[in-house]
This record gives sequence, structure tokens and C-alpha cells, in this order.
Amino acid sequence: MAQSTACNLSLLDPGLDDCQEKTLLPPTDPDAEVMEIPGYKLVYVNGACPRIYRVYKAHSMIGVIFQHITHWSNGVDSIRYAESVHAAVGLDKFLKVARISTTATEQQPSEEELLDKEFDALTSDEWQRLKRYVPQAKDLVAA
Repeated sequence: MAQSTACNLSLLDPGLDDCQEKTLLPPTDPDAEVMEIPGYKLVYVNGACPRIYRVYKAHSMIGVIFQHITHWSNGVDSIRYAESVHAAVGLDKFLKVARISTTATEQQPSEEELLDKEFDALTSDEWQRLKRYVPQAKDLVAA
């Protein structure tokens, strides 16, 4: 493997020039060990048993899966998968369900809370809510 450009510590300490290994290579790196499966890319991170792979869907990393001697696993459920693609799909499905349940349980901030946010931090939906909002004026006193 070629000398690592990711080992920038060698610039600070000349004794670290022996660093031969890149860590957390992106799936586009020519030195990355990439396994293509339909809909996903698995990029080897490290380990012998289990071997650890980062799972990418499109250009986003969705998590990690593990290659054991007899099976694959994904760390989010206790299922032992026969194929890497099944472990990746199980991970993907789990994350979709987690996103949906998190979104469903989140309470929208009140209009009063939105007024306390910075203008640049407001979403277009929040702006629409504030445009329709009429504050209660019963506590206002003329100065």
C-alpha cells in the first residue's frame, strides 16, 4: 500500500513516518476495499473476526455491518444474516423506521418558541406559521 496522506501526524513528529495505513477511506478512494452489492457499497474498515464494513447508500453512510465466520450482522438487531446484502437492508430498514418514529414523536415548537430562534435558523414552514401567528395582546401594557 502507498504511503498514507492521511497520516498528517508525521508532519508534527518525524518519528511517525512509518504510518503505512489509511484509516476510514471513503468509497471513492482507489485504496479502499469496496464491496458492491445492489443498492449499497460496503467499505472495509478493520477487524479480522468480525470484519467491520461501513455501509453506504448513494453517497451517505448509513451505518456499519459485521462479517463473522458464519454470518453477517448489523448491530441494530439480533438477526444473523446469511448474506451481506440482507444485513445492509436490515440496517437500512431499521434506520427508516427509527427516522419515522422520531419524526412522529417530535413536538413542533410553539410560535412563541419560534420567535426566540434566530431568523436564519427558521425553516420555510416555520416562517409560514409565524406569518399566520397573532400574539395574544392581553398582557401588553402601554409605556
